[in-house]
Amino acid sequence: MKSLLTKQQVEELRSIDTPTLCNAIESFNIRDRTEGFLGSKIRSITPEFGTMFGYAVTALVDASTPGAPPDPATWKSWVMAMFDAPKPCVLVFKDIGPNPEKSAHCGEVMATLAKKLGTVGLITDGGVRDINEVKRLGFHYFAAGLVPAHGTTRFIEVNVPVEIDGVTVKPGDLIHADVNGVTTLPVEIVDRIMDAVMKVRVREAKLMEYMKSEQLKIQELIDRVFEH
Repeated sequence: MKSLLTKQQVEELRSIDTPTLCNAIESFNIRDRTEGFLGSKIRSITPEFGTMFGYAVTALVDASTPGAPPDPATWKSWVMAMFDAPKPCVLVFKDIGPNPEKSAHCGEVMATLAKKLGTVGLITDGGVRDINEVKRLGFHYFAAGLVPAHGTTRFIEVNVPVEIDGVTVKPGDLIHADVNGVTTLPVEIVDRIMDAVMKVRVREAKLMEYMKSEQLKIQELIDRVFEH
């Protein structure tokens, strides 16, 4: 299984919580602080699995168009996209159907296949299902919610840029997520991100220690908070 990052880099990124990573990304000033992460409508359905990290495999999907037939060619494209992707990979599905609330884009069968091909989880603004079986697989789910039926599940396009909650995700983008939510990690800073993470942790530890101390002074606290 190929990877653009080293095994150590992947393990280090998995060891970080997503809010700390977001704070570290902010220190590079390469995007606005309101950009690059998904909002509260897409939540972790499997929070007990901790941090998910991988390369995006993207797709436009639809499961709520009545009577729509599946397309074997695009389904094969999805399988081959996972097979060819750097590992670990993360599925990112954009729902373009007429009724996303009644969609289910992954269940036990698809998750089993995806995991076999080196995929660690799925992010979608639609729904998912078979939660108990998928949890036993150890496969991450980030979705709008759970749905019992799969509807007319089909892939429209695979490995194209998709936009979810205002964030554009391209094939191969780095995805980091945990119980707090989902963010992209700009590849141009990945070699420097761990140093930035350590600086965030040290700075926050010192600030927390000061806030808990009996030497706390409000003006000094304000100065410390806004000095970075």
